[in-house]
Amino acid sequence: MGIKTEEINIKYASKTVFANLFTPDTSGAHPAVIMSHGFNSSYGEWTNECVWFSQHGYTALAIDFCGGSLVSRSSGITREMTVTSETEDLLASLDYIRALPDIDKENIFLLGASQGGFVSALAAARRPQQVRSLALYYPALCIPDDWSARFPDPSAVPETFDLWGVELGRAYADDVRGLDPFAAISLYEGDVLILHGDKDPVVRYDYSQRAVSAYKNARLIKMEGEAHGFSPDASRRAMLAVFDFFQAHLK
Repeated sequence: MGIKTEEINIKYASKTVFANLFTPDTSGAHPAVIMSHGFNSSYGEWTNECVWFSQHGYTALAIDFCGGSLVSRSSGITREMTVTSETEDLLASLDYIRALPDIDKENIFLLGASQGGFVSALAAARRPQQVRSLALYYPALCIPDDWSARFPDPSAVPETFDLWGVELGRAYADDVRGLDPFAAISLYEGDVLILHGDKDPVVRYDYSQRAVSAYKNARLIKMEGEAHGFSPDASRRAMLAVFDFFQAHLK
């Protein structure tokens, strides 16, 4: 199946979300998947998945979060980015996809990795009737715990600080303070697939175990020996597992 690719800009409020849109070169209404990258990554991490899904009949949208990385092509800067701001970017992208004429609105899926997985889970919880199913790679549900541990005193959070070479703003830490991620994501009652490496040093595997318990309908695939970010072989196995999961949930 042939595919078409297009660089697009999704404008909402005062922001612009850059994205790559992959569309099957066939007529009719297509299911869709929106892909969300991790911290300091970009839309480009999803190229293989976008090609695969679009070759198999899906419209695929890989977004660049505003201020989401040092190489972001969207508006904004990293010290303005928060988990909530990325959730808003994703919801705007969901609105964009739903407005396209060749989209099957009953079959829109979300796929996110790491922080983008956390953001995808939060977006699905806010729009449960618009997200058919949800797939997450090593979702960073640890973020509220991590920042509470780093800055236990809210008044001690500096205006800007560094994380892995990225300048963040105080709003990033304040945004997740007091947030119970498991309660927040549990509002989504659709089916969820989580894939997580048991050697992940960034997001412990047990966070995904707890997520499965929080969800009404979730399954966890343990990626044996994998860390934070899958190896090439594991990445392909994960992609095929997600594809099969979405196929099984087409309405």
